[in-house]
Amino acid sequence: MGSSTGESYDLSFKILLTGDAGVGKSSLLVRFVSAAWEDTAPTIGVDFMIKLLTVGGKRLKLTIWDTAGQERFRAMKSSYYRGAQGIIFVYDVTRRETLTNLSDFWANEVELYATNQDCVKILVGNKVDLDSERAVSREEGMELAKELGCSFIECSAKTRVNVDQCFEELALKIMEVPSLSEEGSTVGKGNIPKQEYNAPPAGGGCCS
Repeated sequence: MGSSTGESYDLSFKILLTGDAGVGKSSLLVRFVSAAWEDTAPTIGVDFMIKLLTVGGKRLKLTIWDTAGQERFRAMKSSYYRGAQGIIFVYDVTRRETLTNLSDFWANEVELYATNQDCVKILVGNKVDLDSERAVSREEGMELAKELGCSFIECSAKTRVNVDQCFEELALKIMEVPSLSEEGSTVGKGNIPKQEYNAPPAGGGCCS
């Protein structure tokens, strides 16, 4: 899923999507990067995509890592948390257990493995297009975000409601943290080399 480009940029940030399988992580990513709607198959291991965008007057390169939510892949993912300036926790508003697991498991994993203590986090409630099937209220999502000390937004990868806002808000907040912005600038000068990233050996397919 990796991509390459020769466009220049000012800052480079690593973003990680995490949460249970099937909550729509890859669909959010594909929708943001390509604007296409894909009801994607489960990610096998870890994959990534690159997006260039202008936020706050700066040209950014976001390398967004999409992690598998299946139990058997959890142990291998610790290395992918390292160096991340932004973390996106994703749950499915129609499946209460996906919210519970963020609190009980995924947030703890970030605390264990994220090397940037100042990394910015956002909680995303996905699939609001299925509002009639909602099992988690907006207020409950906001409450968990408060507990985790992060921003909160609800969106729909299918209809693209708030998808761009999710990533752009996260990028803006990363830029507001001096240590993260400085770190992003050290690798953010010049052009992006062609094939800068190699697809992870465990990668393959995208997940929803």
